[in-house]
Amino acid sequence: MKLASNPRISAFFSRAALIGATFIALGLSNARAAELVMFEQAGCVWCEAFDREIAPIYRKTEEGLRAPLRRVDTGRSLPPDLAFIERERLTPLFVLVDKGREIGRIRGYPGEDSFWGLLSVLMQKLDASGTGADRAQLLEKKLLVDEKSPVF
Repeated sequence: MKLASNPRISAFFSRAALIGATFIALGLSNARAAELVMFEQAGCVWCEAFDREIAPIYRKTEEGLRAPLRRVDTGRSLPPDLAFIERERLTPLFVLVDKGREIGRIRGYPGEDSFWGLLSVLMQKLDASGTGADRAQLLEKKLLVDEKSPVF
């Protein structure tokens, strides 16, 4: 019995290939989505302050939904997909990236209030560049749906 002549086996491998291609495509689209890259190093007191004050809530904020936080240890080699980012010695360094390009950066951690203000400016740049407009519209729709959903 030949494998190629068996319709069940051919269908199984066709489905497996389709599922695999879907996962690859989703992974590539997520890799190009906006993200806030945080360059950090062990022993950095300002990185620790960020971790106490911002990190626990960041992913729950509008900014965190639009640009998830990605951490990069400066003691390790730079991931290939971030090779376009010019590194600095200062930590933490926050770089807003979208679709393989830098939108802007925040050097150091200036405290909770200043951080949110500076990040807001970067988000406005993201929207103005046109790369984040679609994501902003999706987020607005999600927030509207969440507001209309009953709370139990």
